[in-house]
Amino acid sequence: MDIRYSANQRDVKRYTTQELRDEFLIQNLYQPDRVTAVYSHVDRMVTLGCMPVHETVSIDKGIDVWASFGTNYFLERREIGIFNIGAPGEIRVDGTVYPMGNKDCLYITRGAKEVLFSSDSPEAPAKFYMVSAPAHCSYETRLIKLADAAKRPLGSMETSNKRVINQFIHPDVLPTCQLSMGMTVLEPGSVWNTMPAHTHERRMEIYTYFDIPEGNVVFHMMGEGQETRHIVMHNEEAVISPSWSIHAGAGTSNYTFIWAMGGENQAFDDMDNIDIPDLR
Repeated sequence: MDIRYSANQRDVKRYTTQELRDEFLIQNLYQPDRVTAVYSHVDRMVTLGCMPVHETVSIDKGIDVWASFGTNYFLERREIGIFNIGAPGEIRVDGTVYPMGNKDCLYITRGAKEVLFSSDSPEAPAKFYMVSAPAHCSYETRLIKLADAAKRPLGSMETSNKRVINQFIHPDVLPTCQLSMGMTVLEPGSVWNTMPAHTHERRMEIYTYFDIPEGNVVFHMMGEGQETRHIVMHNEEAVISPSWSIHAGAGTSNYTFIWAMGGENQAFDDMDNIDIPDLR
């Protein structure tokens, strides 16, 4: 498991392009029959990817759980949200099977011991994108389909940011300990997300961008509002956003992204907005 330690805003001002990418960008999440995991010391969030092809893959495959977390199994003191961004598959949680279509989401509460991933077809594998946060209490494991998500249409075509925020793992949909996750879909002709830019001192965030058409990229904006930087991101890559950093982006095409948050609260609108003319 790749370990990322916390970076502060003063040092990041001096980072090269490659240093920014090494610190915050998460690549190559979907390897055949493997689990790829990145542990961030920012709020101790873990980002994982799994693409089962020929095998049924356990969530802890290749991870030394005791060395990484000091626990006996992955979710002993953690909760996790999982999206399928690939072809149909299924997740088995302690013997219960959850069929996972494209853009379906599964929340698994603290205490689940066995989590297994599989694809319906090796020719068209599922791709499970996951974010896990520490948890001090347990709720209910639940499958959430796109139709069940709370929807917040935002933006306009005039400002190139007409989009729908789909809140899946959110207090309006189901109770969790601290994890919040959702999916934002931009309409054709719109390229900007998360405007006006903002930070939220009390929470960190992780984005993953997908459904980026071939030959296109997303410029992910980060850094302090008056010291912005960017990371060029390709399809199915993720990025860590500390609480002091803005997290916005513009693509060369429309795209979809999944956001995950953890920290002091779950108030979606707890943001410190930065007026667009004040960005530097």
